Amino acid sequence: MGAGKRGVLTAAVTVVCAVTVLAVPGTAFAAPTPPPDPGATASPDPGATASVTVVTSDVELEAVRKKLEKLYRAAAKATDEYNAAEEKARQQTAQVVRLAKKIVEGREKLDDLKDRAGAAAAAQYRGGGLPPEARLVLSDDPQDFLDGAGRVRQEQHATKGLLGEMTRTQRDLEEYAEDAREQMRKLEAGRKVKAAAQQRIERQIEAAEKLEAELEQEEKERLARLERQAAARAQATWLSSGVLDELTSKATAQGREAVAYATAQIGKPYQWGAEGPNTFDCSGLTSQAWLAAGTTIPRTSQMQWQHLKRVDVKDMRPGDLIIYWADASHVGMYVGDGVMVHAPRPGRTVTLAGAGSMPILGVVRPDPAAE
Repeated sequence: MGAGKRGVLTAAVTVVCAVTVLAVPGTAFAAPTPPPDPGATASPDPGATASVTVVTSDVELEAVRKKLEKLYRAAAKATDEYNAAEEKARQQTAQVVRLAKKIVEGREKLDDLKDRAGAAAAAQYRGGGLPPEARLVLSDDPQDFLDGAGRVRQEQHATKGLLGEMTRTQRDLEEYAEDAREQMRKLEAGRKVKAAAQQRIERQIEAAEKLEAELEQEEKERLARLERQAAARAQATWLSSGVLDELTSKATAQGREAVAYATAQIGKPYQWGAEGPNTFDCSGLTSQAWLAAGTTIPRTSQMQWQHLKRVDVKDMRPGDLIIYWADASHVGMYVGDGVMVHAPRPGRTVTLAGAGSMPILGVVRPDPAAE
């Protein structure tokens, strides 16, 4: 590679570093991908005059690969935040609808109570405006007096109950209205979180695409080879631990259904925030796969890590979800034989990959009751 081209790559890497620092302050990354094996670099071009140029070129491309990985991981983390805000918005909207229904029902009830109270007042007016007690005292018939005494007690009890029910209904309406206002405030706050997350996603993806666009076709091919080599090294390291010897391939009926759904999506494009049927992000794929198997699980990879039952990697079975990176920003589904299916990142499609091709945070099980 000429000095001019190396300068373009170096400048691009510098720009990406700056974008990464400015766009995602405080983003923590898990253990970095192992450094490239010098023996795994591309074969020197027969026409190259010095092998040092080829090695330097691969070093530059490896730096580009790591920067791309960081950018796409930052985008994945922001996608999780966006999806979490979207899920909360759905729940809060449903709660607002429920509260609105209660408010309507409460107002109808209050109107009915007011009508009943008005009817009681009208009846008293027709009786000459005298309260029941006064009419009772003025009665000349002892039997009427006794019968009237019972009716007075009943009317007093009914009136007291009516007023108490009106008071409770009015109080309930005020509480429903306040709850609805609070949910609307949360919805507005969630909208801002979603908008901020979307901006971060778009910034990271735009920076990554710009960096990749600076590469020549031959460099893109070598970059893809470096990505495969890095994944293969990580997978080989994982397998060398002997973990596959202890893994069981016995899946539950639901697990088989989830795997069947996920693998049927292979080849469909990644799209952040998507849950199918034509595009998916990583947690959109896993959540929809388990929904197809009859089990509802949390929408995001971080929520899946937080709320689903955790199991040891050595006890992993097909259908279990593998959570990656220290911030739980990626998830794939184990399909057996050391392989998982996942939606990798923008520009890629749903595919199979080594289960250990990325740093594993842990494994969670959506159907623990099926054991």
